Amino acid sequence: MAKARALVKRRKSIRSIRKITRTMELISTARFKRAMDRAVAATGYTKRITTLLADLAQSDIDVQHPLLEVRQPVQRAALLVLTANRGLCGGYNSSVLRLANARLGQLRAKAPEVHLEVSGKRGISSFRFRGIEMDETFSHFEDQPRFDEVEVLVNHYLEAFEARQLDRLDVAYTKFISLGRQQAVIETLLPIADIDGLEPEPQQSSRARFDFMPSVESILDEVVPTSFKVKLFKCFLDSAVSEQIARMMAMKAATENADTMIKQLTMVYNRARQGQITSELLEIIGGADALES
Repeated sequence: MAKARALVKRRKSIRSIRKITRTMELISTARFKRAMDRAVAATGYTKRITTLLADLAQSDIDVQHPLLEVRQPVQRAALLVLTANRGLCGGYNSSVLRLANARLGQLRAKAPEVHLEVSGKRGISSFRFRGIEMDETFSHFEDQPRFDEVEVLVNHYLEAFEARQLDRLDVAYTKFISLGRQQAVIETLLPIADIDGLEPEPQQSSRARFDFMPSVESILDEVVPTSFKVKLFKCFLDSAVSEQIARMMAMKAATENADTMIKQLTMVYNRARQGQITSELLEIIGGADALES
């Protein structure tokens, strides 16, 4: 009877865990839908302003802006790592941290001054465990990062880059590609050096399509910083939706595993119970035979 009771206790414990994982799966599903809507909504604007920069680059005007300046050698670099505040999301955090650690070593080998800034409690605890010092930490970005919160970081980086206190900014995050595909990547957001690699719209030249009022310089002063702002904000949005997808899939797998274990324990319990019943019947029959004899 002791074995049957242990199986019942274990099955009850797994059922309790299943309720938790199922609840977390449903919560992540609801949060994922909201986060994906925001990420998809920002994608169109990001692509459009990037295309506008490409059009300017492909035109016959002289495109010059401090944020486009590539500085060699790099003296001051910064690495921003975007992780989650919570775990139970599969390999979401570990994938980003693996890339971030590798890039941190590369930057420190090239630049004499490298600043490490980490967003998310999981990333902060990981770097602390490794004994790596961080210059800035952020734990207030949740599954719905606000633009005004990210804008504080944006303005800090813009001021540092224009004052030549920063020569390069890399961001390690999980890029949202589709519902079935998210990829940990590292992108260099400052300087905006890949403007020549952007794809303009397949139309006639920008000088024929645009009239620059009041001047090209004033437009660049508005478009180039805005491009950096929306790109960094998109990194946060992609990171948030990817986190919810990873947690949703992890909790779904955990719930399915719990269902399988409950079924297996139920079968073992039934067999154990049948064995105990058979043993008790044999004892009763044996006792009755002994009384009759």
